[in-house]
Amino acid sequence: MIVGQDRAVEQFASAWDSRKLHHAWLLAGPKGVGKASFAHSAARRVLADAAGPASELPGIETPDEHPIVKLVEAGSHPDMRWLQRLENDKGNLNRNIKVDQIRELGEFMGMTAALSAWRVAVIDSVDDLEPSASNALLKILEEPPANTIFFLISHAPGRLLPTIRSRCRRLDFQALSDDAMTSILEERAPEISASERQKIIAMSFGSAGRALAFAELGLAKLEDAALAILRQGDPTNARRSDLALELGKKAAAERYAAFLDLAPSLIAREARRLDGGPRERALDAYAKARELAAIAPRLSLDPAATVFQIAGILAEVAEPATRPGRP
Repeated sequence: MIVGQDRAVEQFASAWDSRKLHHAWLLAGPKGVGKASFAHSAARRVLADAAGPASELPGIETPDEHPIVKLVEAGSHPDMRWLQRLENDKGNLNRNIKVDQIRELGEFMGMTAALSAWRVAVIDSVDDLEPSASNALLKILEEPPANTIFFLISHAPGRLLPTIRSRCRRLDFQALSDDAMTSILEERAPEISASERQKIIAMSFGSAGRALAFAELGLAKLEDAALAILRQGDPTNARRSDLALELGKKAAAERYAAFLDLAPSLIAREARRLDGGPRERALDAYAKARELAAIAPRLSLDPAATVFQIAGILAEVAEPATRPGRP
């Protein structure tokens, strides 16, 4: 479990222990703050307790040696489904969770539970549902099967159908404090220096998942390169070309994905220290970078070209539109 989930754990554990459990739970909050971790732990507790014997551990913890827990960990529990975007024929993730996946979930719900009376379904994330899939899910939530729990993970709950939100009990997960982030990084990435840890915390905006990814991929140099463009510009295109060359390689797929996450965050952080025209340019650049970073994986855009374009957006913050050679 990630530090900072205490309130969500308390609410869900209380409902489960009393068996006064809502059928659908909307886990809302920014990426990387523990929503999927919570859903996984809660599913383990529900399925293990339902099959017996009930765990005596606090909150939603369960013993790792419990046979039901072992099935969940192996992804082979017959009464649990975890839905997410699937790979297509090219080996890339689909843009959305397809309606066929939700229809298969509906068929699963129509079957008799195998190991206990309870079933669990996790959708990670519900933001990725295509419109027809959202409507299909709504039909299931309107007439939920007995003894079934849905965990709907959402990074942007305001974009969901209001009718889906209204059928869920919401658990909010907040960005983690710097102290919590420090504790997590000290435990899970003890090899990084204190200065690098502070730099990672600053660019992670309270997201433990993002911070751990940054630590694993050694992104401090990548941040330095992006900040140089953001603050000093790139009139010769040399800096953005170097970034595009580095991150456009097949072996750099994870660093490329991290850059898509990093660039808008750096612009947002930079905007806070700027005023007047520079701040307006930063806010405009943030909107453009965030949009491009969001659609690039879904449209399978060329990584090198995407990095070059985003780096150009970073440069716009430092370079007024009137610089020589610019229209």
